[in-house]
Amino acid sequence: MVMDTMVFAHRGIPVKEPENSLSGFQYCLDHGAAGLEFDIHLTKDSIPVIMHDEKIDRTTDGSGLINSYSYDQLSQFRLSNGEKIPTLDEFIDLVAGKDVWLNLEFKTNKIHYLGIEKIVLQKMNAANLKHHVIYSSFNIDSLRVARMLDETQDYNFLFEKQLADPAKTMKKEHLNGLHPGYYIPGFEDHERIWTVDDQKEQAKLFQAGVAGIFTNDFISAEKLKQQLLQESIK
Repeated sequence: MVMDTMVFAHRGIPVKEPENSLSGFQYCLDHGAAGLEFDIHLTKDSIPVIMHDEKIDRTTDGSGLINSYSYDQLSQFRLSNGEKIPTLDEFIDLVAGKDVWLNLEFKTNKIHYLGIEKIVLQKMNAANLKHHVIYSSFNIDSLRVARMLDETQDYNFLFEKQLADPAKTMKKEHLNGLHPGYYIPGFEDHERIWTVDDQKEQAKLFQAGVAGIFTNDFISAEKLKQQLLQESIK
């Protein structure tokens, strides 16, 4: 059961490198991350860029909404390590051909960027990726649009508050899985839990055999996973 759970590096590895930075993702690749989680917005000129917040204030030396800038304007700002805000194209170049799973979150729960689903799906489908992409969003409408564009992909609903009927939601929305902020017993094969940094909670989820967890320190989580595996076969 323990081995069934995939550990996703949440926004890269924020405990060591700036979140959602190319250097952070490179660190994850260099240290054997099984999965990478990252967030997508669109600039004013519809360039997909990787950042968690709708505003650049918290993680760069600039301020304002991402979609108030063209990409050329946005590229003048820097993350705390001096890097530019990465584009989806740059990220694809970094991970192309690598043995790593990707979880791409459409960040459309506060701003629904026109055409983001089509733009992103076209880029990801054209990329040289070893595994299929896991798509997620807090915005169910975004997942519906994406599914209308390409029903063959892996779509997952992100949520924090309890769903009254998870099974009904999955069936109604034609979802492949759920990404809750808490553990749902009985859905282990279809749920990836966020964001799990507490090792006691990680251990519980590993032992339950959930499909995946998202964590800010995948290295510590993987060490715990291996420790639990060794204990289980003694």
